[in-house]
Amino acid sequence: MTPLRPDLAAIAAMIPDGARVLDIGCGDGSLLEHLVATKKVDGRGLELSQPNVNACVARGLAVIQGDADADLHEYPSQVFDVAILSQTIQATRHPRTVLIELLRIGRRTVVSLPNFGHWNVRLHLGIHGRMPRTQALGHAWYETPNIHLCTIADFVALTRDAGATIERALALSASGRTYPMRADSWGPNLFAEGAIFLLRPVARF
Repeated sequence: MTPLRPDLAAIAAMIPDGARVLDIGCGDGSLLEHLVATKKVDGRGLELSQPNVNACVARGLAVIQGDADADLHEYPSQVFDVAILSQTIQATRHPRTVLIELLRIGRRTVVSLPNFGHWNVRLHLGIHGRMPRTQALGHAWYETPNIHLCTIADFVALTRDAGATIERALALSASGRTYPMRADSWGPNLFAEGAIFLLRPVARF
């Protein structure tokens, strides 16, 4: 089993042993495999890419092909201890609806995302007047899967609108390291490459 990326390792640290977990947009299953092996979770995955689904199944993971925008409503409320959406919400068509569904499905929700408010992005736009390419946003504008880019501050506002309480927030550095942050602090919105949030619904569905 290959070592996890630092951001995925930070997410894994938020997951209780033995939890029932749904990983939406689970990619090749690296995080889910790690959680099953090290934390004995009851893990399930939902992934849009068929090659990634095949890779997950080859690893022995319970992953099905599906679309976060279209399929989350099929899951019962509060059926998972934790619902994970890693580096995916910006690629969904309806981020608010997806987040509300995650909060309904999971007793806790973990969301990670790139930060379009990073100073390097702002500087590039200001100087060059063109969409930047960074380590976190590594696609040209015409081929990017990211269709709803946002800043950390934007996402914090969305959590309030969607009826979520932020229990924990971590900023991601350019090297992938994580450090605790206050969700309403201006610093990470300017200097962090991305962020990870542990959420719970304000009221049970």
